[in-house]
Amino acid sequence: MRPDPGEVLHFSEDPTIERFVPHVAPTSRVTEPYVWAVGPDRCPDYWFPRACPRAMAWTGPRTTAEDAARIIGAGCGERVHAIEYGWLKPMLGAELYAYRFAAVDFTPIGDPPHAMVSTTPVTPLGPPERVGDLVELHERAGIQLRVLDGLWPFWDEVVASSLEFSGIRMRNARR
Repeated sequence: MRPDPGEVLHFSEDPTIERFVPHVAPTSRVTEPYVWAVGPDRCPDYWFPRACPRAMAWTGPRTTAEDAARIIGAGCGERVHAIEYGWLKPMLGAELYAYRFAAVDFTPIGDPPHAMVSTTPVTPLGPPERVGDLVELHERAGIQLRVLDGLWPFWDEVVASSLEFSGIRMRNARR
């Protein structure tokens, strides 16, 4: 599930949202109200239940072959997403929806950009679309999905490596 050209997506477990109004999320580090969305390259970061902690790593221009083989695995593609065993059943049963928006209503945020934001209310281009099987999405995209007892040892290796990475909802990971 990716946006068409000229679009961005917002993923949600709520299929009833008709209008998105900028707000400050309770867990956000930013204080300006936004409506959040992502472009095609960051959609896989959100193929999970909302509260699911996930540690993600992928190759980038400065990634060493050694780090890629050590963390992603030889012959395992260019990207790995890791979740904890306790999140496998919720992921298998998740009902996730994608809302499509016109990309012109959003601007990039982050350096390098990791999301798109709007500071004004936005209306989806149409009804939300059911995303479908989240594990199958990973498989079709060639993304290795790893299930671990705990994310923190893996995360520590990832952030100390030359791989590019993102951790979402890590506060929900087991300690």
